[in-house]
Amino acid sequence: MLPPRSGHRRTPAPIAWRDAPTRVEPATDPSEAGAWLRRATQPVRARLRRATVDTALQALALVVQAWLLAGILDAALFRHAPLAQEWRAWLALALLAPLRWWLNRKARREAFAAGQDLVVGMRARLLARTHALGPLGLRRLASGDMITQLVDGIDALLPYCARYLPQAATAAIVPLLLALFVFPADWVSGLVLLLTAPLIPVFMVLAGSAAEKASRNRFAQLARFGAAFMDALGGLVTLRQLGAAERVADRLAADGEEYRRLTMQVLRVAFLSALVLEFFATVSIAIVAVLIGFRLLWHELAFRQGLFILLLAPEFYLPLRALGALRHARMDALAAAGRLAALDAPGADAGDVAVATIAPPEDSGRAPVVRFDAVGFDHEGRRAVLDGCTLELVPGKLTALVGASGAGKSTLVDLLLRFARPASGCIRIDGADLARLDPLRWRERVAWVPQRPHVFEGSVHDNLVLARPSADEGAIARAASASGLDAVIARMPQGWHTRLGEHGLGLSGGELQRLALARAFLREQAGVMLLDEPTAHLDAAGAAAIEGAIRARAATRTVLLVAHRLEAAWHADQVVVLREGRVVEQGTPSELSTGQGTFAALLAAEAS
Repeated sequence: MLPPRSGHRRTPAPIAWRDAPTRVEPATDPSEAGAWLRRATQPVRARLRRATVDTALQALALVVQAWLLAGILDAALFRHAPLAQEWRAWLALALLAPLRWWLNRKARREAFAAGQDLVVGMRARLLARTHALGPLGLRRLASGDMITQLVDGIDALLPYCARYLPQAATAAIVPLLLALFVFPADWVSGLVLLLTAPLIPVFMVLAGSAAEKASRNRFAQLARFGAAFMDALGGLVTLRQLGAAERVADRLAADGEEYRRLTMQVLRVAFLSALVLEFFATVSIAIVAVLIGFRLLWHELAFRQGLFILLLAPEFYLPLRALGALRHARMDALAAAGRLAALDAPGADAGDVAVATIAPPEDSGRAPVVRFDAVGFDHEGRRAVLDGCTLELVPGKLTALVGASGAGKSTLVDLLLRFARPASGCIRIDGADLARLDPLRWRERVAWVPQRPHVFEGSVHDNLVLARPSADEGAIARAASASGLDAVIARMPQGWHTRLGEHGLGLSGGELQRLALARAFLREQAGVMLLDEPTAHLDAAGAAAIEGAIRARAATRTVLLVAHRLEAAWHADQVVVLREGRVVEQGTPSELSTGQGTFAALLAAEAS
């Protein structure tokens, strides 16, 4: 027989806070990040091209304005023509000014809309990606790092798409377009422009290489800082109980200071590079101006052509200078893309990624037969968690799954919930391969009580009907009565409308477990019930009542009960024993307890 139930609770181990860095997803190689960024911006390239065309038209309007203005001043200064005589030129200038404003506004709106589309689409895509990974796949990601990527990382793509990419196209097109008009007016000035223009991008690359590395370091520090902050926020109560809150606060302050230092380092390099670019642009314009001045003095160049070139020279270098000033947007986007690409990369443990799905077999009034055929699974970089696991869950029987810690019990449940796919073997539902079933339709047929049920901020009623929003009051009352939640509700000051905090704040461990069981019982249409230690935190009388309710439902359902304490498995119809990912024993509790196998050894170890 099993030892009597006791109220002993395991004392948590001390927390070694941040002695090692919080694990975050490693960044992708910069070249791979650049390739991912190009693929990510591909859907909005059409809008960016329209913005580039508007900018080119604006540059053409600028050329016409410069030529008209040079003609007006030439006529007034050298031919002493009345200003009224040039009324056609004045009218054209007046019409071109609003046209340039409209083209500039249109180009900016197109570019910003492209950036917005990129950010919104990328956030939706990565949120869907995290949903597809499921709880098992997300365990390798720190929650703070993931939130930082989905918020700050994606936001860093907006200035890159809305400002840097259009400016890069402008810097490639506008100077060449202006040079086409400068060369016919004066080939010497055109040659000077073409020889000095490459100096700006060359020094932009030289000055920006250091800033690029600093930007990657800054985003890596932001990811660590975000992960540490979310970890501290989630464990704040525990940290206070252990007296570690001040130490954690000091470490967070140090992380914040390091992030500030790296940010200022990026800004310092960016400002210095902008100063260098401004210097070279100014010197180049001065060279053009000096050459034009001497050639005007020597009567080698007409005044109108010289003034026309002087008006265009600053506009020739302006796109290159603006591109250098926006280079930090590209560096931030590349640094963010290195982490976003890692999150976006398909993983081996993604349960719902790009598989052909079919509807599960229709529920014909009975629970399905679930069979594991030589199922194997291993986490990335670790040994196999399940290895050739074979077992069958049949309707009308309560099956208990037992084994030592790390035997693969929770992984088996994750596979059955389609949070991951087997690396080998097959899970069959009434003969159909689970990997090919529609995961959402399949989960509609499953009632699940996890080991750590989650309760959201809201009323008790709202948290219960999450399992079945269309449930009527009769179904809610039956589920609450079967789980013992009705007695808990009766003690609450506002009954069903009592507000609960995040993670079940306001409920004890036993009350939280009853709420999770009521959710499972409310899913009356579910033919499969997965229960992970459902009687944890309950006293003997409450546990006995819950066990009776589970057995009553097992008569018409396929029920798998994960028993971390062997006492919970004693009333099961059959027990499946896992050891190192393999099924080593199957049978009734009484048969296995009288033998010399693993189950009997576990019973003896628990009783001692």
